Amino acid sequence: MSEEMNLNKGQEFREGDIVKGIVAQVEEKAVTVSIEGAPFDGVVPISELSSLHVDKASDAVSVGDEFELIITKVEEENYVLSKRRVDAIHAWKVLTAQFENGEIIESEVKDVVKGGLVVDLGVRGFVPASLVEDHFVESFEDYKGRTMAFKIVEMDQQKNRLILSHRAIVEGEKASKKEQLLGGINSGDVLDGTVQRLASFGAFIDLGGVDGLVHISQVSHGHVENVSDVLSEGQKVTVKVLSVDKDNERISLSIKETLPGPWEEVEGKAPKGTILTGTVKRLVNFGAFVEVFPGVEGLVHISQIAHKHITTPHEVLKEGQEVEVKVLDVNKNENRLSLSIKVLLENNEAEEITDYELPEETKGFSFADVIGDKLKNFSE
Repeated sequence: MSEEMNLNKGQEFREGDIVKGIVAQVEEKAVTVSIEGAPFDGVVPISELSSLHVDKASDAVSVGDEFELIITKVEEENYVLSKRRVDAIHAWKVLTAQFENGEIIESEVKDVVKGGLVVDLGVRGFVPASLVEDHFVESFEDYKGRTMAFKIVEMDQQKNRLILSHRAIVEGEKASKKEQLLGGINSGDVLDGTVQRLASFGAFIDLGGVDGLVHISQVSHGHVENVSDVLSEGQKVTVKVLSVDKDNERISLSIKETLPGPWEEVEGKAPKGTILTGTVKRLVNFGAFVEVFPGVEGLVHISQIAHKHITTPHEVLKEGQEVEVKVLDVNKNENRLSLSIKVLLENNEAEEITDYELPEETKGFSFADVIGDKLKNFSE
């Protein structure tokens, strides 16, 4: 740059020369500067002070400030100068290197305009609204004056176009954190999480920067028709990791596996002889499976369905039917529950026989009375 600058006394100053100037006077719309080695002073219009809009010259410079300027016009006993263009020359060299190296740039947000943010990097840098954050932002007013990190995503020196992104920084940090989290999660881990989103097939759980899926079949021990009946967004849950696919960034989770098993307390809830109400879940050739508690099904063997002989359970029962059953046997270790419908039906039939009364006209009638009449006729 020293070769480009004309700083020797007596040297002729031309348009395009880069010179060193000191602010001598600041007016509202212009600045007067003394130029080292020049026969007279120069003027910097307010529009040439900065790459950004400046309302008053005093907002950008003060008397005594020293900086490099480029001569844009030589008039009689006067030079018209630009600070903005010199700043841009230096800035584009730096920005080009930063863009090629993918460097992160920190800068203060100078202004909020329609459609995004403006920063001063020696040239005007624009951050479109869609590249500010990785989520929707209602208003950017409180972003003004904030120092933020950016990456250059597009630049064209000829068109004086510089597009920046803070979103790229946010997404990069999240991706890095996600990679670290994935590396530390293994099958069998029990973790705390938050329900992030519900879907018809399950729930996505936020594990602190990485999401995992709890399939609807892993929400509860009992049958779940709608996930929203059991979970809600924002709810805190404990989950067990079923599998981790680090290449595809997929984590399968289970809430059901962290809950007490439905069979753990079955002996206390359904001891032998207990009468329960259940729902017929499945019919098979040898009997019917009846759910008596969420996740607990017992078998009613075909011989225990009805008092009469039946060839198939379908003759008497249908899936979804509500029935009363009696516990014949319970085996918690083998998750087996033997039930009977017939026992209860037999008890009802016994009560009907006990309560049955003969008609009035047959009361007192006996076999002895019949024999007596026959003997009397014989003797005659």
